[in-house]
Amino acid sequence: MTSSAPNLSQNQAANLTSVLERIAAARVKTVAPAPDTKLVAIAKTHGAEDIIPVLEAGQRVFGENRVQEARAKWPLLRQRFPDIELHLVGPLQTNKARDALELFDVIETLDRLRLAESLKAEIDKRGAGRLKQLFVEVNSGEEPQKAGVTPKDVVGFVAQCRDALKLPVVGLMCIPPVDEEAALHFALLKKLAAECGLASLSMGMSADFETAIRFGATHVRVGTAIFGERTAKP
Repeated sequence: MTSSAPNLSQNQAANLTSVLERIAAARVKTVAPAPDTKLVAIAKTHGAEDIIPVLEAGQRVFGENRVQEARAKWPLLRQRFPDIELHLVGPLQTNKARDALELFDVIETLDRLRLAESLKAEIDKRGAGRLKQLFVEVNSGEEPQKAGVTPKDVVGFVAQCRDALKLPVVGLMCIPPVDEEAALHFALLKKLAAECGLASLSMGMSADFETAIRFGATHVRVGTAIFGERTAKP
């Protein structure tokens, strides 16, 4: 059994309530918030024993980083909670496109044409599976170690995916550099989404989701503030 970190909360349901209250408070303070801000609870590395209390508290939207980990956890959880909405928030390999379509309702990490073409090919062959929406991942800081479309290429890439390939692209996603002001990147993402005619913005995590809400986030991805610090697998 994985040991708990010293600062790992044992009450995920209470943490969820706190995060939802903070989201609501941030929206009240924002002059023009998005029509709705959806919480995506990031459950990567956490097992069913951590996730079930959050499900029982009413949360239904979750995010995972890896196809393999999602396959190991969510089919059984969905048997008990069939209205779960699952987001892929980590990188997707082209050879996992078929599995991703079967597991995820939303893929937030569309970042290259080859992946777009792989998804399109699988959809044409087998149907969209569970997939309802796609987000284009933007490398807003143009960091070489990160995936994502560079800001200057976003408008053209969205046109290829949404208009040429007819994929269900609804928004943009970003993860700002850790050593830069997140607000600048959220403002950039909002500007790019407007240029593309996209309504959805997935931005903001445990440390900065309230700032993201000020810039119109429709989805915030929160893990640590709900589940506690991640611990290494044994």
